[in-house]
Amino acid sequence: MSTRQDGAKSPPVRSRDDLVAWIAAGEKPKDAWRIGTEHEKFVFQTETLTPVPYAGPRGIRALMEHMIARYDWEPITEGENIIALKRPDGQPGGTISLEPGGQFELSGAPLETLHETADETQQHLNEVLDVGEDLGIGFLGVGFSPKWTLEETPHMPKQRYAVMTRYMPTVGKRGLDMMYRTATIQVNLDFGSEADMVKKLRVSLALQPIATALFASSPFTEGRINGMKSLRSEVWRETDPRRTGMLPFVFEDGMGYERYVDYALDVPMYFVYRSGRYIDVAGASFRDFMEGRLAALPGERPTLDDWSDHLTTLFPEVRLKRFLEMRGADGGRWPRICALSAFWVGILYDEVALDAAWDMVKTWTAADRDELRAIVPRLALDAKFKDTTVQELARTALRISHLGLKNRRQINVKSQDETIYLAPLQRLAAAGRTVADELIDRFEGPWQGNIDHIFEEFAF
Repeated sequence: MSTRQDGAKSPPVRSRDDLVAWIAAGEKPKDAWRIGTEHEKFVFQTETLTPVPYAGPRGIRALMEHMIARYDWEPITEGENIIALKRPDGQPGGTISLEPGGQFELSGAPLETLHETADETQQHLNEVLDVGEDLGIGFLGVGFSPKWTLEETPHMPKQRYAVMTRYMPTVGKRGLDMMYRTATIQVNLDFGSEADMVKKLRVSLALQPIATALFASSPFTEGRINGMKSLRSEVWRETDPRRTGMLPFVFEDGMGYERYVDYALDVPMYFVYRSGRYIDVAGASFRDFMEGRLAALPGERPTLDDWSDHLTTLFPEVRLKRFLEMRGADGGRWPRICALSAFWVGILYDEVALDAAWDMVKTWTAADRDELRAIVPRLALDAKFKDTTVQELARTALRISHLGLKNRRQINVKSQDETIYLAPLQRLAAAGRTVADELIDRFEGPWQGNIDHIFEEFAF
């Protein structure tokens, strides 16, 4: 999740048009489109396989302090707490932030090619593994915490998470699980115009359950098989219906920036950031804020930074800000981190591929899309949909993505194009077996029901 820092005073929001213009300012010409990859990892004590607390000589704070000392990261603080890391001005590398339960996240820099994404991801993993080895800390790449209870999971000292922790149980059954026990891979991609945004948003929303199926890796809860292939995805269905889901209005006539703004205006807020503090306004709408009707801030009206903050608290399957954020994938290791970005870049960044993907999904109804979203967390590639299977849909989507990556003609020093990063998904789709299936087989076979083996065999 985003980390707010104090900066220059943001312009006030004077009308709805300002909100629309803020999103529209994200438009970029095709030669400026970039790839921003985010990935979260569970952090555990290698000796005890317990979660890592924030404080202490081998805690999350110590991990970040060693990253600062050894690799020249700079701290972002909230009071006396280090809550994130950034690179010095002018240096590449993105930012490192903490999710609510201590999940360690790299939000990568906007990069031109998937080869750069692969290098950035590998460099980050090299750094955290180097520091983690000295501290007895390991990193696990799956979609849901496989062993720890909610009560055992630590809470990171970020003010915004305290607001969300209070509010989540009032609007859904699984919001705290979402915050504290899930991990994901995401990719942020650009659009060139309002029409381009709409087409990409429609295609990526429709195909997001296919990505969920391909990346399913969360079949365990508290050391037992939970009956899902992607429990992380199922948890989102029971988090907060006002701010999650498949956004059926996106497929209606008249969709554009204004329609998304109207949706966001009515999604309940969590907080307002003022002078280093997160003020709890949970349940109020941004419309209330624009009219000066927040009980906690009477008469106060929003700035564009407040609008930006609010958009980060909407959690649909694809999120629109000044870019599009793909949100359907469980966490995974290096090959799958790169594969997620490759899957979506291939589909969305080539016009021929984008047209083919739209042809694939354009006849699906809102009910079809909801059905697909509902069945995939449990069955993944085994799910049946209309007159086909999710496995076949995944193979078709991967062929389209492969075409798009071929057409991009981005070649690395080994004379390889970007299609190399799709290989793990192509093998998986051909076999019809997800990482979740592999995990279940190992749990029921050689692991003999002992979940502890996952921390060795599926750690980074």
